[in-house]
Amino acid sequence: MARQLRFTGTDSKVDGCPALHMDEGTGEIIVQGTPVTDPGGLAQLQHFGPDEAAVAVPRELLVNWGPKEMERVPELVDRDTFRRFFETFKHTAWRLETRRGYASDRQDPDFQEFLATGSSPCDPNEPWFVNIRTQTAAGKTVGRVRIADNPPTTEQLFLLNYARHNAAVGEDIRYLWREDADRAALPAEDFWIFDSRIVALLHFDDQDNLLSFELITEPAEVVRYAIVRDAAMHQAVPFNQFAAQVATTE
Repeated sequence: MARQLRFTGTDSKVDGCPALHMDEGTGEIIVQGTPVTDPGGLAQLQHFGPDEAAVAVPRELLVNWGPKEMERVPELVDRDTFRRFFETFKHTAWRLETRRGYASDRQDPDFQEFLATGSSPCDPNEPWFVNIRTQTAAGKTVGRVRIADNPPTTEQLFLLNYARHNAAVGEDIRYLWREDADRAALPAEDFWIFDSRIVALLHFDDQDNLLSFELITEPAEVVRYAIVRDAAMHQAVPFNQFAAQVATTE
């Protein structure tokens, strides 16, 4: 079975070598570098087996991107702590949404209205909208990229219809087809990243219920999520442009 590798990072300024990846199944670190082939050099390696390979990488690669702990212990926070980030972030708050649906949406009366009429209502005085309007009016940036299936699920169509309400208070809502996200190697993770220094990883169960909020502040890990954000933003299109694409396929 092929390994499931997650890109960790690179110190390369030009191409992708050298780099580190992590095997999602075993936790092993895969080191990508220049092969050591000189017989004299290989002869000096200790405990070098006949089926092994050696590569040379800059020291900085391991210092900057290697794991800092034998086993990372997740830092979980409660819902109130998580919500406060949306009031206290300084510059940017950005989310990647990858699921095919969310239990919280299916339980929302606005979703039921969408099923009945094809249009989602909105209360502009809801606390979320009031706060985001305040933050964006202060010059801060709030945005997200949503991954959609082809054809979109009912829940994804609801959020696409609802996106106009988010945009009305200043959110930058963009969309990306799932096949394009897969080609860009975007992870199947839902997260918020605040000010490019704190990641809140959202954990769900199989019924799409939000279970917990995991904070990530290790610099190398935060940079990995920032790279995902930049790649998603580069590939995604504004929600109204995406809605036009969906309309042509219906």
